[in-house]
Amino acid sequence: MNPTDLFPSRRFAYAFGFLVCAALMAYALYLQYVQLLEPCPMCWFQRVALVLLGGVFLVAALVNPSRRGARRTAWGALLAGGAGAFLAARHLYIQSMPSDQLPSCGMGITYMLETLPFLDVFARALKGSVECNKIDLILGLPIPAWNLLFFVAAVAAAFLLINHRAHKVHTP
Repeated sequence: MNPTDLFPSRRFAYAFGFLVCAALMAYALYLQYVQLLEPCPMCWFQRVALVLLGGVFLVAALVNPSRRGARRTAWGALLAGGAGAFLAARHLYIQSMPSDQLPSCGMGITYMLETLPFLDVFARALKGSVECNKIDLILGLPIPAWNLLFFVAAVAAAFLLINHRAHKVHTP
């Protein structure tokens, strides 16, 4: 059984993907503003990838693409989700390093974005810092591990949806 058979149409599956992205973003904001977990620069860039992936799914849900459009959607999901998976994997690598091997806490992401060129901000975020080494577990896994799992699953689902029927035929 194909996992996409759970959905009656591609449109419904894409809408579901968008809703999951929106729920994950809402949870990230809950952790930040209610639980007061300050996101590190790597977290910020993973959020951007999540929003882009949600945007890909939202557009696909609104357009309800044909098989050719589903292929384009899958490639868009690969770009956004692949970037998110790369960032989450890098974040996990940084979390596995001893704190003394990482740069100390520097400028906050907001200040960096206001004062530095974007590519410099991105390069600094990829290098990591002590604040990226803080591990917050959810159901036994660090947040970047959950992000990595989601990004990989979302991209895989987008590619599986290429061969999904546009509309499920109901047989009596």
